[in-house]
Amino acid sequence: MKKQILVSGLRASSEPHIGNYLGAIKQFIEKQDDYDCYFFIADLHTLTTPFQPEELRKSSWAVLADYIALGLDPKKSTIFLQSQVPQHTELAWIFNCITPVSELQRMTQFKDKASGENIKNINAGLLNYPVLMAADVLLYKGEVVPVGEDQVQHLELSRVIARKFNNAFGKTFPEPKPILNKTAKIMSLSEPTKKMSKTSGSGILLADSPEEIKKKLKKAVTATDAKGKSEGVDNLMRLLKEFGTEGQYEFFQSQLKDNTIQFSHLKDALAEAIANHFAEFREKRAKLLADPEYLAEVLAEGSKKAQSIANKTIEEIKGKIGLL
Repeated sequence: MKKQILVSGLRASSEPHIGNYLGAIKQFIEKQDDYDCYFFIADLHTLTTPFQPEELRKSSWAVLADYIALGLDPKKSTIFLQSQVPQHTELAWIFNCITPVSELQRMTQFKDKASGENIKNINAGLLNYPVLMAADVLLYKGEVVPVGEDQVQHLELSRVIARKFNNAFGKTFPEPKPILNKTAKIMSLSEPTKKMSKTSGSGILLADSPEEIKKKLKKAVTATDAKGKSEGVDNLMRLLKEFGTEGQYEFFQSQLKDNTIQFSHLKDALAEAIANHFAEFREKRAKLLADPEYLAEVLAEGSKKAQSIANKTIEEIKGKIGLL
């Protein structure tokens, strides 16, 4: 039985944090046996925000090492660098020419970033980000895409673009469906009303040492509001539910109900649990980064396979839209 095609990727914007892992990478690993998977490192998407060339190169290698060290198998999945398959940008241009600007301007993420005075600093790449995302998926005739809730609108645009192209030039693309992540959103340690990020020590990186994890958690916000609720504590408990040993979550949950909890004990237990969970990953990652020849080989093989599929799609599209 033919497997459905799954496509997804992560920006090459430095090391992922545990929110990225629970929100995306964990799903990738779980799905690779059930789908025909294409996982890419989205270095072209990374260009839409400020970057340094050397840091971008370093981060691209690091994300590849992260993928493999966490459990993505190059023998099961096609793993590649977005920029090494130029058909991504070729298809994005074609899609740009059938996508109304009004569709892009209504994207929630774009509106948030382009509000007020910020509009002066917004580049065209950020506006067209969802079109490139559509090309990323449809180039491989992607049928399913693992996404968080904040990406559903972008995937819906991919469906709109696929429908628009099919209506104009004949049935070509499937309309990709989302695989929604059911894991609760992981929030910032310092500002628990916002999503976790790498900045200001508010996020725990997968490669953080046990000492770094403990240091960051020690500063995590646990203050309560007027109703006695604490979004910071809720966030720590969500993490404990994901990474804690058997019975730990229930133990601290009962202490919370009894109002006998000592948050320093919760943080120490959580720090140890997270450090232990990623201990094998840290060891594998270090070995992979010390073997650039192997990483280059994985990218070369993945890009070769991705290009063979991408070429067929582009040739088909050129024939349908009248390009020689």
